[in-house]
Amino acid sequence: MNPHILIIGAGFAGVWSALSAARLLDQAQRGDVSISVLAPQAELRIRPRFYESDVHSMKAPLGALFETVGVTFIKGHAQTIDVEGRTVGYTDADGQPRQIGYDRLVLAAGSQVARPPVPGLAEHTFDVDQMESAMRLEQHLVGLTKQPASPARDTVVVCGGGFTGIETATEMPTRLRTILGEDAPVRVVVVDRGPSIGAALGAGITPSIVEACEQAGVQWLTGRSVVAVDAGGVTLDDGEYIASKTVIWTVGVKASPLTAQVPGERDGFGRLRVDDHLKVIGQEHIYATGDVAWAAVDESGNHALMTCQHAIPMGRHCGNNAAADLLGVAPVVYRQPVYVTCLDLGGWGATFSEGWERTLKYKGQEGKDLKRQINTVWIYPPAADRAVALAAADPLIPVV
Repeated sequence: MNPHILIIGAGFAGVWSALSAARLLDQAQRGDVSISVLAPQAELRIRPRFYESDVHSMKAPLGALFETVGVTFIKGHAQTIDVEGRTVGYTDADGQPRQIGYDRLVLAAGSQVARPPVPGLAEHTFDVDQMESAMRLEQHLVGLTKQPASPARDTVVVCGGGFTGIETATEMPTRLRTILGEDAPVRVVVVDRGPSIGAALGAGITPSIVEACEQAGVQWLTGRSVVAVDAGGVTLDDGEYIASKTVIWTVGVKASPLTAQVPGERDGFGRLRVDDHLKVIGQEHIYATGDVAWAAVDESGNHALMTCQHAIPMGRHCGNNAAADLLGVAPVVYRQPVYVTCLDLGGWGATFSEGWERTLKYKGQEGKDLKRQINTVWIYPPAADRAVALAAADPLIPVV
């Protein structure tokens, strides 16, 4: 049988791994090596935008793109990884168990919101982690109009004041007033363990976060945490109860549970430690990329974050290197020394900062224009044009 590269996942890292592998095989004129992507749907879901409204539209079809570069799409859910047998077990579109072999495996299965054992969390909270859950939240918000006006109906509690929590919270007043009316007495509360507003994002952009939240009327309860959730609201660790029909959980993420089936060292998020070429340390035939990879981005001790900013270039490197391994050619070293942060802050605008210390460069409308460019253009996959798509997958393209 022909050599086979199997990629699990069609997120940012998976898509770009497939395109990059196809690019190297095209350059080597090796039509005897096959590439497959195994995922639940042939579409790239634009996860960084799930805090917005109209979530159902935030996806890009992949069928034509994969076809034009010679990548086979397999619709299914990966269930098991047999490292010794080099096979992956999955459930196909009809719910039937299947198995597929590989010569090189690229694990790009992504991440999911972490759900600790807080009483009532599973039953009574929403999240913006996956398209289905973000759509469920949106349907719930629209449905608030059918409930009688009350403080609980008009209050949204966002659990977690990190990146996702801030973007969700600052967007929420506008979303609520669009649904409930401009005069609705909406209340948005962020509950965060940090000692101050935006503490997790550094001092450089904190003043902008404070200003944006004050403008939007977003309230912060810092140094606090949620210890229980019920149908009527949340209980905090100091005993305070906040009545709310809409509780959104944004506290932390963890790597796909598939990582647990691959022997190797992991970090606190469950990500597999990889070498400079994104091969899982201790494995000869398995690569990891995107949110499942614990990868160094520079020589200063920084590691890739679980964001599309790192997943896209990691995919370009990983797919290339998996193909290079099969072809017996030199791999490329993954490094991404430049780091930026673009944080949406609702109607106030956005911030754009540079470096791990997050030095502020743009804010307000100028930052918002850049954020829109990133979210609606830069992170989308290329058109289904073979030459364009393969050129875009070059791992040596300068990236941030």
